[in-house]
Order: sequence, then C-alpha cells, then structure tokens
Amino acid sequence: MEADVVSLALPSDIDLLRKDGLISNGWAERLPNHSQPFTSMIVFVVRKGNPKAIKDWSDLVRPDVAVITPNPKTSGNGKLSLLAAWGSILYRGGTEEQARDFLRRLYQNVPVLGTGARDSTITFTQDKIGDVHLTWENEARFETQDSQGELETVYPPVTIRAEPSVAWVDKNVEHRKTERYARAYLEFLFSRPAQETMARYGYRPVDPDVLRKNAERLPAVQLFSVTLIAKDWDDAQEKFFADNGVFDLIYSPRAK
Repeated sequence: MEADVVSLALPSDIDLLRKDGLISNGWAERLPNHSQPFTSMIVFVVRKGNPKAIKDWSDLVRPDVAVITPNPKTSGNGKLSLLAAWGSILYRGGTEEQARDFLRRLYQNVPVLGTGARDSTITFTQDKIGDVHLTWENEARFETQDSQGELETVYPPVTIRAEPSVAWVDKNVEHRKTERYARAYLEFLFSRPAQETMARYGYRPVDPDVLRKNAERLPAVQLFSVTLIAKDWDDAQEKFFADNGVFDLIYSPRAK
C-alpha cells in the first residue's frame, strides 16, 4: 500500500523501509525527539482476580502458567515482549546465559504463537486460552475495559521502554505530491492537543508536562532502554530476530 506516513513499533522497522529506498537517510532527525511522538511498554493482562498471582517476569516460567504472546519474528509486540523478558534478567544483574535460559523456559509456556498482536488478543480474550497476555500498555487498557471486569492489568516492576516511530514515506509522497500534508500531520503529533489525546488513550506522551498530568492513568514503572541489551534497535533486530538469532536458537515449536 502506498502509504504517505508510517507509524511502526520499532525504529528498526522504519529503517527497513529506508534500506529498501522508500524513506530518506536521516529520517529520524526530521521530527522532534528522534521522530518518536510517544513511548509505551509491555505489561501483563491477567484473568479476574489474578488467580495465578502473576506479578513479575519470573512468574511467567512457572509450570502452571500459560503465556500468550505473538511471534517475535512477525510482530512488533512480540519483539518487545521478548526484549523485555531478556532485559528483566540483565537489569537485575543476570548474565546473557541466564537470560537465554529464561527465554527458553518462557516460550515453552506459550501454547499458541500468533502471527501478530491481534491474533494473540483474540486467543486470550475470545478463545480464553492462557493465564497472562503480554501486550502494549494501551492495548491492555482496551482489553480490560472491553472485558466487563473479567480481565485486569498488572504492571511488572521493570519492563522495556518501547519507542514507536513515525515517518513520511519519501518515495510515495514525492510521487503523489503529498509531502506537505504528511509532514504537517506528523509535526502535529508533537503538539499539546495531540499529546493530550495520546495520553487519554493509553500512550505515554513525550511532553513531560502532559505525562505528569496523566500520572494516575500512566503509573511510573522502572524502564530500561534497548541499550541495556543491544547497541541500538537495529542491533537488537539482528541479534535477536534475524535468522539464527537468539529467538531461533531458543524456540522449539510444540509438537502437535
């Protein structure tokens, strides 16, 4: 689809478009805050009353816990969930070997590995499979609201700071002569009205005043950046999700 703008889960997702010649070099510096109008994080959604008492990442590898998360090879949500789990070990002083073993045990508890975030949401909410769903903070908000009290959100003590990014697609806007409009829309995302709208819908605005104003809706959590586990997002993509990367080495599909 010839999109004028893209809003994707990871900066490395947009950089793939740059490598394909669709977006210009230096795209991240064309807008404020490295073209990141908001941040987010991975949280837990659990069943009513949290019957398995799931509070932290370590609970996800217990033998009695089934975890729902999408495939990190095909989903931004899945990628961030894996990186958050890995980083939770390093953040507390663990080694990469311990983190690798932790991931191996975690994915042994994943009964269904959906292609994308929506697949996993349906698996958890409609098919009622699993004890905990790893998802974006804003998605957790909608899941719990729609569940009529059947689901709850749990904030783990530490998780990764997700940095979704935006860009206009140079090749497409040049062809369609829409760059002026695409740029104006993306610049608007950093304005006060847009930042307040983001906060209202569960995204974390980069405007510090707006974030403070919404502290009750968006509680403080210990967050680590991607640099805890890789040099940058591109390095994380290569290290964890490329062929023969960490995920390929630790994941064995369940026998049917």
